[in-house]
Amino acid sequence: MHIRDILSRDRTTFSFEFFPPKTDTASEELFRTIAQLQELKPSFVSVTYGAGGSTRDRTHNLVVRIQKETPLTAVSHLTCVCHSLDEMSSILDRYAGAGVENILALGGDPPKNLTNYDRTKDAFQFADQLVRFVKSRTNTADTRGFGIGVAGFPEGHPGTPNRLAEMDHLKRKIDAGADYICTQLFFDNRDFFDFRERCELAGITVPIIAGIMPVSSKTGMVRMADLAAGARIPAGLLRAVSRCADDAAVEKVGIHWATEQCRGLLDGGVRGIHFYTLNKSDATRQIYQNLGVRDSSELRV
Repeated sequence: MHIRDILSRDRTTFSFEFFPPKTDTASEELFRTIAQLQELKPSFVSVTYGAGGSTRDRTHNLVVRIQKETPLTAVSHLTCVCHSLDEMSSILDRYAGAGVENILALGGDPPKNLTNYDRTKDAFQFADQLVRFVKSRTNTADTRGFGIGVAGFPEGHPGTPNRLAEMDHLKRKIDAGADYICTQLFFDNRDFFDFRERCELAGITVPIIAGIMPVSSKTGMVRMADLAAGARIPAGLLRAVSRCADDAAVEKVGIHWATEQCRGLLDGGVRGIHFYTLNKSDATRQIYQNLGVRDSSELRV
């Protein structure tokens, strides 16, 4: 299903993100997780992407499998890094042939194993260039072409300290043809609402989907801060986690915090919530239960 149709159908979207497994066994475990989360009727699911190597191929394989073997709408991440123009064209041709209709277009970072990687070899240096290219491609599944999402950063993009310049970069991605924005994870809703208001002031009117990732362990919280390039952990969350005797207690705190975030976002009229699942279903399912709903179709009106 094309993202425009989803955004038109659902006043509030609910979506899940997975990352490609590294082994065949992990692939089967992930598919069981996806089957469990199907019951929550997400608006769509997305699959992350690593530049180069087997991770990239596993992303493509997983996206196509989700599209073919489940009723879910799959969105594939695609990055500028480590791609020639021919490779980009080949990837999009494969997706079009498999019925995959939606792409999340990202700038991306070079793989850690490729030290001193020369970005000038890449077909595109910036995400807005990739958006424009994807927009130009036809898609046999939909004559409108691919639906396109881009990333937003409520706490600021780590590579653009100037927040005014950051908004200019985001506006270029929207003007290039993006249909929606999906944000990096955050823990304080005030950051999201401020970001949304600044988008409005910049003339950005596409739907903005909020990225949520529940804390599940003390070490995991540190990794999450690294993943989000320095995500701000509010003092209240730090204090609550510091009181926990073990990770089981931390997980409960994380689910409670994320539930309250979702409740506040819904009350504030958010257009969508995107759960970074870490390939697990328990936390997301419990958040749904805490919100008092069986599946996301109950929150679409």
